[in-house]
Amino acid sequence: MTNSDADQEKFTYINQLLVSYPSLMDAYQQLEPFILQWFGAERMSIFMRRRQHQDLLARYKTGTETLEINVPISPMSIAGYVALSQLPLLVNNPYDKIELANIHKKLNFAEKFDRGSAFKTRNIICVPILDSGVVMGILQIINKIDGAFSAVDLSLSTKVSDILGQKFRYELGGTREPFDYLVHRQVIDAKPLQQLSQSSHDNKQLAQRLMAEYKVPEDELGLALAVHYQVPYIPFVPDKYHLYQSESKLNLSYLKRNLIAIITDTSGKPIVLMAEPSNATLLMEIESALSMDSYDISVSLPSVILQYLGETANEGKGTGAIDDILDEIGSSTEESDELNEEMPDDAPAVVRLVSRVLHDAARLNASDIHIDPEKNAATRVRMRIDGVCRDITQIPASHHNAVIARIKIMSNLNIAENRVPQDGKLAFRKSGQLIEVRVATIPTVAGEGVVMRILAAGGAMPIHKLNLSPTNQAKITELIQQPHGIILVVGPTGSGKTTTLHGILGHINTPDKKIWTAEDPVEITQPGLQQVQVSPKIGLTFAHALRAFLRADPDIILIGEMRDKETAHAGIEASLTGHLVFSTLHTNSAPETITRLLDLGLDPVNFSDACVGILAQRLIRTICPSCKEQYPATTAEIAFIHRQYGKNYLAELNLPEQILLYKGQGCSACADTGYRGRTGVHELLSMSNNLRSLVYKHASVNTMKEQAMSDGMRTLTQDCIVKLLNGYTDIAQVQIISGASFPH
Repeated sequence: MTNSDADQEKFTYINQLLVSYPSLMDAYQQLEPFILQWFGAERMSIFMRRRQHQDLLARYKTGTETLEINVPISPMSIAGYVALSQLPLLVNNPYDKIELANIHKKLNFAEKFDRGSAFKTRNIICVPILDSGVVMGILQIINKIDGAFSAVDLSLSTKVSDILGQKFRYELGGTREPFDYLVHRQVIDAKPLQQLSQSSHDNKQLAQRLMAEYKVPEDELGLALAVHYQVPYIPFVPDKYHLYQSESKLNLSYLKRNLIAIITDTSGKPIVLMAEPSNATLLMEIESALSMDSYDISVSLPSVILQYLGETANEGKGTGAIDDILDEIGSSTEESDELNEEMPDDAPAVVRLVSRVLHDAARLNASDIHIDPEKNAATRVRMRIDGVCRDITQIPASHHNAVIARIKIMSNLNIAENRVPQDGKLAFRKSGQLIEVRVATIPTVAGEGVVMRILAAGGAMPIHKLNLSPTNQAKITELIQQPHGIILVVGPTGSGKTTTLHGILGHINTPDKKIWTAEDPVEITQPGLQQVQVSPKIGLTFAHALRAFLRADPDIILIGEMRDKETAHAGIEASLTGHLVFSTLHTNSAPETITRLLDLGLDPVNFSDACVGILAQRLIRTICPSCKEQYPATTAEIAFIHRQYGKNYLAELNLPEQILLYKGQGCSACADTGYRGRTGVHELLSMSNNLRSLVYKHASVNTMKEQAMSDGMRTLTQDCIVKLLNGYTDIAQVQIISGASFPH
């Protein structure tokens, strides 16, 4: 019998052995001694690729010293390098650093496993276990007893790995083709999938046709890719993932051509996103170009990868990818008062970069854009979405000044002045609608920073959409019908005071009312209102505007903010002379507002007579409707609700025996935060006779609060608990509003 015939018999035996056992683990006890005797070796290891992880785990190991070995898929280990390159490898001496460096400059041998035992590794055969071009694991044969491993040994071990690959694919539940899992999940039948595959040029076209012709959801396609390639799937979530900024040699055209995006999330760890993660040639090129020791590999659809690279078909058409634009940025900054929605491709690169940032902010429904310089590092671009700042991208420090100059020109600011803060305004169009942006530049030790506030577009929100409780809505509707007096809306910056005030004005904005407003800035416009933009630079302050309004025959006056004693005095005087006055103040609660104004020097008698009501409010995050789940409240949560609402008022909640709460699990729609959007919580104090007498006496905040609550006021925390029980928010938001916590 020839060697070839003898080897074929051995392959047949291995096939029969694997078939006769239900799993590779069961077969291993017979497989291991057979292969060791065949190759004349001392040890054998099989590393299995952990499903959707970027590492290998040796679950079957000869000897008892090490039960498991875990190594990343990277050149930092011999098994990891073979998994990455998908090439068989013969190492004559793993302790020879020159031999390893000749294979790959980062290749390393993990000597710690030898040091932890009496065993010493002399030589290694390491081959990838593949199926359908996807790495399933690694076969490692160690220490030839007589001499060294040969090229014949390497060839034979490769054929053994081919047999094992079929078994690995079966055990891991993988698929032969990228979208076969769709058939298993009954999303599409096998026959039409086969027909589409045969008539499509590549997987990119196949994915497009599956979505267009068979309405297959993108998430289902992603799941199928994750199962096939055994790596995680990442959809397009731009507020969670953004392009990774590095000194890589991979240019944009290479990335687009090969459908690769290097992205990252808030952790900062790079992720290589690929349409075909099994392409070993590409992986090795990326590994060489990135010069990074640690990164993850994930899969996505070609269209999603191109979106991360800046090719979006909907918003910001023609602005290009940020990385692409940064490659072109020069010194040109053409002046323009308004940024058009469709930016021509030949526009200066810095112009298109700013356009891209603005359109992304509008698309993500951000309220603010922060461009923050860092010393000796890239400039961070962050956006405040639903009240929380998120990292979006980075701009190389070398391009920071060009971006700031462009924003200054658009905002009519002095580009030569970078020593003092400046304020301005710019505008751009999204879907045909003009969006205004308030711009503030602030000099820092690292350079000029910019904060851009995206102003509310469109008209006033109807009062019934402010999510006031039925009691508060009925009361506020009653209060605003008063012929004169002052009504205050209070809360911190960004708590929705302007939105609430314009909702109230919209309710009473009728032809028989003359309404004047003084605002800074004018964010929301309404027909029928005479709205004035204050300008302290030229002496047009809130107080001056208010005095001018009194000569213009008003019925109702809105003063944007009572910033000082002069404005507060003027507002009280206006309300006492027969006008209904609305204004805002930065205070934490309705009762605190009274003491704040009295501390400004207002006469207690005049203020108590003038004040009709005070509405305090905050914004809380609402649960994402796409991943919202109901659950029974825990004992600690129930106790927390009882404690924060107050035992004297608990009966009005009509709590059931089993309290059901809600939480967001996190999904692609909410960037895995569990929240999407915000709503208001309110505290409405109406001035009663008993409360007026306490104001006369300069009573404490707590005393006035107790009186207001007996008059019907419910606190911000109590209103938040009502919204918790109604399913708008979760227990964490109540904790933020109340400032209290409970043990888990």
